[in-house]
Amino acid sequence: MAPAPTFAASTVAPGLLGSRRHHVAAATVRRRWAAIGSGGHRVSSRRPLPRMAAEAAPTSAASTPAPFDVYTPTPAPTPSPPSALSPTAAARRATRAAALRTARSLDAAASADTPAFSAAVAAAGLPPLTRAGASTLQVNIGLTCNLACRHCHVESSPSRSQSMLSTVAARVVALATAPGSPVRTVDITGGAPELHAAFRPMVTALTAAGVHVMDRCNLTVMEVEGQADLADFLAANRVDVVASLPCYTADNVEAQRGDGVFDASIRGLQRLNARGYGRPGGCRLDLVYNPGGAVLPPPQSALEEDYRRELRRAFGIEFNSLVAITNMPIKRFADDLRREGRLSDYLSLLAGAFNADTVNRVMCRDMVHVAWDGRIYDCDFNYALEMGLGLPGVGREADEATTLAGGTTGLTVFDVDCVSELVGKRIRTGLHCFGCTAGSGSSCGGELV
Repeated sequence: MAPAPTFAASTVAPGLLGSRRHHVAAATVRRRWAAIGSGGHRVSSRRPLPRMAAEAAPTSAASTPAPFDVYTPTPAPTPSPPSALSPTAAARRATRAAALRTARSLDAAASADTPAFSAAVAAAGLPPLTRAGASTLQVNIGLTCNLACRHCHVESSPSRSQSMLSTVAARVVALATAPGSPVRTVDITGGAPELHAAFRPMVTALTAAGVHVMDRCNLTVMEVEGQADLADFLAANRVDVVASLPCYTADNVEAQRGDGVFDASIRGLQRLNARGYGRPGGCRLDLVYNPGGAVLPPPQSALEEDYRRELRRAFGIEFNSLVAITNMPIKRFADDLRREGRLSDYLSLLAGAFNADTVNRVMCRDMVHVAWDGRIYDCDFNYALEMGLGLPGVGREADEATTLAGGTTGLTVFDVDCVSELVGKRIRTGLHCFGCTAGSGSSCGGELV
């Protein structure tokens, strides 16, 4: 029997904390997060999750795990003692977090004419959103990233250390590969997912079990120390790549993502092309576009033609499809709009462009999202807004019934025996959901109609 791959403790690969290839300097990011108290979350539930190490030290990059027959994860690290944070300090942190959530409330920013999303759905003669299936399990493996992009709705950066523990990663694999599981695809995101210790063991375990795996890659991560073999690893495991490239010109990319990012992204695409990605018989290589400001994406098909023509002409790059995604009014992008006094107008734009034909095609209807700490959400946007399953509605959606019991922290991967248990359940919605249903619609797979 071949040895099982091991899931290391909650750590990230080296070589990025000193990187200058990100939009916000690391020192600025650290000050920002210190100011708003963005520490690692601790959660509990009916079957408690292990706590995350407070500030995990970097470790060497994970080597490609060997094939395995029996999945045996390593034990979880010893939890931090409850006394690590005094009651006074904990109260201060909770107060800061509550103040931040209030300041960032979309309900407070929206005009009085902007309806609740659930009201817009009802006015269109549609029933409340429920989950129709669970063929995709999306996993945010951690928030560490070598970039700090302006539009990032989970606020990843080099200074964030949140990373999935081995026990949580093992549970995710178990749920995806269990007999009778409806999961066909595991969509791994972050942060830069490849920088997290659980990434390669998780990919190897899933692909060995016949599960289709997607990696949401920022491309520049291939130039981080310890990631020189990343393209080879992905190709060897037949992992499809969904790559961020918000434009085919350097100026537009670097305005969102930082100096030097465009050239590094092009080199990453060329590495993938050299391994068959985006070519006949090779793995899929899809590119992701998002607008540079508070506007809806242009028609996806026409934009894809522009991308294909310009990238092929200038760099000889081939890809399969373009995915156009609307900027969500969450966290960094919303903060920028709020500072500019344009958040209310953007929310009105999204709500005014509501397209009822997109509602039954939104990604949350056939997907379950798992955060790095094991908590379960309807989608990664709900994760960013802490709208966990089993928690009461808030704001304009406060009348929504909760259909799952999960205590005060919401459901975790240890609270379900199969993701099919979540099928048929009510999906939590909010004003941000207009971002997925405006115009031609928007999802992790691009346009909806």
